Amino acid sequence: MAEDTLPELRVDLPALEHNIAVMAQWCAQRGVELCPHIKTTMTRPIVQRQLAAGAWGVTVATVRQAGVALDWGLRRILIANQVVHPGDLETIAQWLNAIGDLELYCLVDSVAGVRAAGSAMVGVQNPLRVLVDVGTANGRTGIRELALGLPIAELCAATPGLLLAGAAGYEGIRPNRRDTETIELVRAHCRATVAVFEQIRAQTQTERPIFSMGGSAFPDLVVDVLAGLSDRDQALVVLRSGCYVTHDHGTYANVSPVAGLRPALSVRTVVLSAPEPGTVVVGAGKRELPYDAGVPVLLGARGVATRLFDHHLVFTEAAGLEVGDVVDLGISHPCSAFDRWAEIAVVDAAGRTSERWRPQFR
Repeated sequence: MAEDTLPELRVDLPALEHNIAVMAQWCAQRGVELCPHIKTTMTRPIVQRQLAAGAWGVTVATVRQAGVALDWGLRRILIANQVVHPGDLETIAQWLNAIGDLELYCLVDSVAGVRAAGSAMVGVQNPLRVLVDVGTANGRTGIRELALGLPIAELCAATPGLLLAGAAGYEGIRPNRRDTETIELVRAHCRATVAVFEQIRAQTQTERPIFSMGGSAFPDLVVDVLAGLSDRDQALVVLRSGCYVTHDHGTYANVSPVAGLRPALSVRTVVLSAPEPGTVVVGAGKRELPYDAGVPVLLGARGVATRLFDHHLVFTEAAGLEVGDVVDLGISHPCSAFDRWAEIAVVDAAGRTSERWRPQFR
C-alpha cells in the first residue's frame, strides 16, 4: 500500500507501548495476572509486546483465533468461550496430542458441554483445562443458577481428558458506564463468580485454582470483590482485559478505571465534500470505522458526527475544514476497529510511519 493512500488505520506506537506498561504495572500492584484478550487486535507485534511485559498468557474467543496464537508460538491460551462443535474439539485434541507444553483452557456451563468436550478428549495425553463459566440473567453463556456450578465441576473432574482448573465470568456484559445501578450489577456478577469458585475450588485439579474475569471497563470492581475470597494467596487470579492496549477516544476513555492510559488508535482520511455551510463529508464510513459503541470524533478540528454511510461520514457544526484537508478521527471500541483493516500504519512520536502491521483474524 502506498504511503499516502487514505483512509488508513494508524497506531501511535509510543502510546501503545505506554499502555502496555501501565496495565502491567496496574496488575502487578494488585497481585493479579493479565491474560489479555487479543481478539481486540490479533496483531502479532502487539501481542509480542504484551507478553514481553509479563502477560501470563493470551485470551481468544474462538478456536480459529487459538490456532493463530499457536502459529505465533504461544503455549498458554485461554479460549474465553465454550467449545462444543465436533470439528473444533477434534482440532483441540490434535493440538493437545501434538504439543506437549500446551496449556489450553476453555469454558463450560452445562453437562452437555462437558460431555461433548470429554468425548473428544478421550485418550489425549495432555488434558484440556476447563473453567466453569458463570453467567448472568439476560447475558450470554454461563450458568444462571449458582447451584449448578458444583455438579458441573464434579463431572469435569471425573471426565478423562479434562482438567478442572477453576471458574470464570465476564462482567463486561453490562453497559460500559459507571452509574450506580450498573456498578451494583457488575459487583453482583463478580460476587456470584466468587461464590461458584469457592464452591468448586476443592474439586480443582491444577496447582492453583484459577479465578478469571475482567474486561477493560470494570477490572477494578473484579479486584475489589477479591477481598472476600478465602485463601486469596492460593488462588491464581487472571484478568482478561484487552481494549486497554490501544484505549480509545470514546467508550473506554469514559469508563476505564486504569489511570494514565492514552488513545493509541485513529483513522486518517480526507475531507471529500463540503456541500453546505458547517457540513463536511469525510472519506471513511462503516467499512472503515467502528460504530457499535460510540461514533468517531474529529481530532484537532470541530464537528459533530451525524450520519455514517458505507464509506462516508458526515460532520455538522464543522469549522475550519475544506475539501482536500487531511483529518484524523478518534474511534470508540477498539475491538471493532482492527478487523476492518488488512494493514495498519504504525507511527512514531513525530507522527511518521515507521512500519506497517497486518492483523491476522483468519
